[in-house]
Amino acid sequence: MKTFDFDEMLKEELKNPEFRKEYEALEKEFEVAKEVIRLRIRAGLTQKELARRAQTSQPAIARLESGNYRNLSLSFLRRIGEVLGVEPHVKFQKLKPAH
Repeated sequence: MKTFDFDEMLKEELKNPEFRKEYEALEKEFEVAKEVIRLRIRAGLTQKELARRAQTSQPAIARLESGNYRNLSLSFLRRIGEVLGVEPHVKFQKLKPAH
């Protein structure tokens, strides 16, 4: 069976302007999830341990890390950040005009 190198495949796909546009739009959507995962792993914590320390549930951490941000609050992010030794920063940016 032939295997694929994800990074190489992504590099190829990103040459397509339509794919690149969609990828970049989704990438911003998952920034928080990727950052929480990175920080949790660096801290050597499981989702369950992070949840316990942040006084929430493991499924809540799993939803956060999946990018499913329904009902995400700043106070929740602060609790997560406190356990991970960081604090969240939220900012608003101007929208780019549609082409």
